[in-house]
Amino acid sequence: MTIQWFPGHMAKARREVTEKLKLVDVIFELVDARIPYSSSNPMLEEIIHQKKRVIILNKADTADEKVTQEWIEHFADRGLPAVAVNAQEGKGMHKIERAAEALMSEKFERQRSRGMKPRAIRAMILGIPNVGKSTLINRLVKKNIAKTGNKPGVTKAQQWIKVGKTLELLDTPGILWPKFEDQRVGYKLALTGAIKDDLLHMEEVAGFGLRFLEEHYPEKLQNWLQIENLPEDITEILALVAERRGIFDRYRDPDYSRAAELLVREMRQEKMGRVSFDFPSDLLAVEDDADGGNNSEN
Repeated sequence: MTIQWFPGHMAKARREVTEKLKLVDVIFELVDARIPYSSSNPMLEEIIHQKKRVIILNKADTADEKVTQEWIEHFADRGLPAVAVNAQEGKGMHKIERAAEALMSEKFERQRSRGMKPRAIRAMILGIPNVGKSTLINRLVKKNIAKTGNKPGVTKAQQWIKVGKTLELLDTPGILWPKFEDQRVGYKLALTGAIKDDLLHMEEVAGFGLRFLEEHYPEKLQNWLQIENLPEDITEILALVAERRGIFDRYRDPDYSRAAELLVREMRQEKMGRVSFDFPSDLLAVEDDADGGNNSEN
């Protein structure tokens, strides 16, 4: 599966974010809790430099709780505070403000010692499309102040948004687009609905999802299919789905394409339970490979 992102969008997002960085104290990096690595943008590291950052794992209610905790510990080991939230239902919102206050506590204490009254913390939320940026903002301020929708770029103008007395958010039109060379990242973005379905070959996405579940969550897949032994062939599984749900073509043969769409849709709807598609151990393996490659060149 090949998905192309337009470099122009990336360049515009980078320019807008860079221009606004000097106005904020903290960056809130918003990622999908199911895919914290795949839904992040490697460009962010290059842009923000030493700016303080909080990782917000949104949609935590859809992810494997154990794996989410592993990610929080993984980020903590790298000096990055991370919090798990469910912006849709407003769960965990208080953690965000507390994390920002902890990051700024040393600076504010110095200001108090000089007789200065600390101002509200100024933050900017960054993330790729469809990770819930506008929903998060609305939950934080407890009103529909930011537009929400599945289309990227719904925010049109810069505005400061007050969150209580201690936090202000800079809402900007800048959006960081996903950038990936690894095909698996593209599949994971597709499985979680971060990429429009009309850009996808759904049978390929379903095939990747099935293989992933077979490896990491076989019991969940078996329960969903209501079978004890999983067929080896992906086509057999799709045929089984088609037969169970009455999805046939006009010749009464299994409609593999529609079966694949159903499988992906129900995976997104948690019909197979809470699933995480990124694991910290996978990222560590990638980093080890990269370090090995660097060492071999020296």
